[in-house]
Amino acid sequence: MIKTLSITEARENLTTLVNKASKLLDEFVITVNGKPAAVLMSAREYEGWRETNEILADKKLMKAIKQGEKDIKEGRVYDWEDVKEELGINV
Repeated sequence: MIKTLSITEARENLTTLVNKASKLLDEFVITVNGKPAAVLMSAREYEGWRETNEILADKKLMKAIKQGEKDIKEGRVYDWEDVKEELGINV
C-alpha cells in the first residue's frame, strides 16, 4: 500500500519508514509543500522496477518475448522430454 506523507513526517519517522519499506514492502510518497517529491521503497522493489524497465526498453528483447507468446498461443512449442532427447540429456 502506498502512503503519502510530508517531508517533515518522513524526517521524524525515517527509521520506521525504512524498516516498513524493507520488511513489509510498504511504499511512501514524500511531499514537499504538498507536492510529491520523492518515493521511499525497499531496495528489492526498486531493483525489480529497474529490471522491468530495462527489459521494456530493449526493443529486440520485447520483440522476442512477443514472438514467443505468439508461438505458445499458436501451439508452436516443444515438449520438455523431446528437447532432452534431442539434446541427449538423460535427466
